[in-house]
Amino acid sequence: MAKESAVKENEKAKETPVEFLASLAEGLVVVFFVITFVVQTFAIPSGSMENTLLIGDHLLVNKEQFAPATKWVGPLLPYRDLRHGDIAVFMSPEQPGLILVKRIIGVPGDRIHLRYGEVYRNGEKLNELYAQHTLGYDGTYGAAYRDNFPAVPPSPMASVRNQKWRREMPLHVQAGDIVVPPDSYFAMGDNRDNSYDSRYWGFIPRENLIGRPMFISWSFATTEYGPEMSGSEQMKRAADMIFHFFDKTRWSRTLQLIR
Repeated sequence: MAKESAVKENEKAKETPVEFLASLAEGLVVVFFVITFVVQTFAIPSGSMENTLLIGDHLLVNKEQFAPATKWVGPLLPYRDLRHGDIAVFMSPEQPGLILVKRIIGVPGDRIHLRYGEVYRNGEKLNELYAQHTLGYDGTYGAAYRDNFPAVPPSPMASVRNQKWRREMPLHVQAGDIVVPPDSYFAMGDNRDNSYDSRYWGFIPRENLIGRPMFISWSFATTEYGPEMSGSEQMKRAADMIFHFFDKTRWSRTLQLIR
């Protein structure tokens, strides 16, 4: 009798094909929801955030943290406003469709200026351990604009490619500071001498924010990355990733938290 009872219990415990498909469908729905609305992957295409982020770092981005809170998920997800020092992924205010990643230096109401490469916010010099300077000040106009923003006016020629920002920037300058307007942010790359950032294209509108990178999911040592690559270049890069996955993967950076 005990054996017959155990057999019947095992038969009841077995999952039918319909139940299996239903469970699989539920799992796929959850995964699809997470990928679509909660997280997104992003690969670093340039050296503007070195040495915090390197070309070939693949990031997992939390798309919900900086989004407006809603009643149905507000208590479950850690919504909050952008803070000083946060690294953010966002759509370029200058080039539609281009995704960028920079560090937030100024939030609405902040007064920002640079003197010889050092950043001052609301009158206080920032202690930026993450920032690096590789080129130094060489006396050229480009270096003067880069390192003494916004005291040096934008040129109609090179340094400021975004002519819209060239016209708008003076409207936001008060007593030698650039003042961050409401619902906007001022961002810079950690690689200060090689970063095309808010100094050149202006403020990040809040609606352009995508999210905050949480950690490096994978890092592949390469110098070639970016959507501007041709089809043949992308195929070459894909082949390089396949054949050199083990020897070019930066294992020490994998799953590293981003700060």
